[in-house]
Amino acid sequence: MKIKNKFFKENYVGSWRYIKESKNFIYAILMVFFLLVLIGAFIPIPGVLEQKILKIIEELLRQTENMSAGALVKFIFFNNLQSSFLGLFLGVGLGVFSFITGIVNGYILGFVMLKSVQANGVLVLWKLLPHGIFELPALFISLGLGMKLGTFIFKKNKIVILKRYLFESARAFVFVILPLLLIAAIIEGSLIFLFR
Repeated sequence: MKIKNKFFKENYVGSWRYIKESKNFIYAILMVFFLLVLIGAFIPIPGVLEQKILKIIEELLRQTENMSAGALVKFIFFNNLQSSFLGLFLGVGLGVFSFITGIVNGYILGFVMLKSVQANGVLVLWKLLPHGIFELPALFISLGLGMKLGTFIFKKNKIVILKRYLFESARAFVFVILPLLLIAAIIEGSLIFLFR
């Protein structure tokens, strides 16, 4: 049992050490994300793009409308897991995919906030808040680590650095991001089930 506890503790602490080392990339994603949230919330978009986003949201609502609480949690968890995984590991291509994912997610959140406020008033934002408490940090960490992963190409020992970044990213994904996504899915799935 002691060996097991030591293994988890070492990997958990190591994961946070690497996250701390990558903080500038995480902050960069954070700033881009919230800039796009503001743009999505305050700057009108062409009608064609608006219709496309609304179609995606409607499809998501249709898929989840009759799900049980457990099925909702599972759906949200695997949806967020896929986004975070791809946002992190596809960052290997100069961090471009991670950066674009931050832009798209920020814009869509701003757009959803705008539409929610227009339909239900500003107080609806308090209902949206619990959904992001664990999910957004997991997303920011994933995308920040993805951007850092893409910088291996500028280092002298490219292969050595890439191996290290991949190992550290995978460890952070398992020991930090995964638990955050699970907690987020449980909270979000439960809230959606209770308040629909």
